[in-house]
Amino acid sequence: MADTETLPGLSPPLVVPARRLHLSPLAAFGLAMLTIFVLMAVLAPLLAPYDPTTPNLRARLVPPMWVAKGSADHILGTDHLGRDMLSRLIYGSRIALSVGFLGVVLASFIGVSVGLIAGFWRGPVDSILMGAVNILLAIPNTLLYLTVLAVFGQSLLLMIIVIGCINWTTFARVVRGEVLSLKEREFIEASRSIGQHPVVTLLRHVLPNVLGPIIVIATLNVAALIILEASLSFLGFGVQPPTVTWGRMLADGRNYIATAWWLAAIPGLMITTLTLSLIFIGDWLRDRLDPRNAS
Repeated sequence: MADTETLPGLSPPLVVPARRLHLSPLAAFGLAMLTIFVLMAVLAPLLAPYDPTTPNLRARLVPPMWVAKGSADHILGTDHLGRDMLSRLIYGSRIALSVGFLGVVLASFIGVSVGLIAGFWRGPVDSILMGAVNILLAIPNTLLYLTVLAVFGQSLLLMIIVIGCINWTTFARVVRGEVLSLKEREFIEASRSIGQHPVVTLLRHVLPNVLGPIIVIATLNVAALIILEASLSFLGFGVQPPTVTWGRMLADGRNYIATAWWLAAIPGLMITTLTLSLIFIGDWLRDRLDPRNAS
């Protein structure tokens, strides 16, 4: 039976020459920063010097330690309730990464499934599924998020489900296009000719060949969902206190920009650094997994 490994011009999925795996400086920076953020989230109870939710009004609005009147007891200062900024940033990374990665896992599962089915079977199935995609694309996503979260609540689990169930359309459109270009290839025809079940063909021969674009889209979508979570929390529609989120920290600090700049600046810097890291990694993956860049 023909397979992707035996067809000229079609490399095995995710197999690239070792020389092309060399990290660019930006990708190396992104991978290093992402590793730091992941370790920070996983080891939060060990790394945080204080309880992130316990107020201490005697230590409110202490500046970072390198600023005049700063204190080594609070390296990044404290907020308007005297809560340690470093501890809150460490715990906030858990929510950002959870929403970003779990939301993308759910969105990719839905989108890839829809794209595979629509592209492989075409006909009425394709029309119905892609019609649903077009309808969802026509509705402003922000309106959907705010409506669902306002009606059903604002828990972390619900936010992940809502984000995943709304952000799958990009995966579906890209995967469908890839499947349409693959379904007439020789190895698919060979699979059909021996009577292999279509589902087996999809999983064994089609899906592995579309993993490259899926991985790239997923990486970039994690960055987008982290920003989305921060935006919803900033608007008050994210995970509610006492759970710490970077978006909520930004919202709390906006009234103190003139007198306590670190309340908004430091969480904003964290969001920017994490999203840029993921974008750098996504750009590197896009270049490395694109077969047109094989030379």
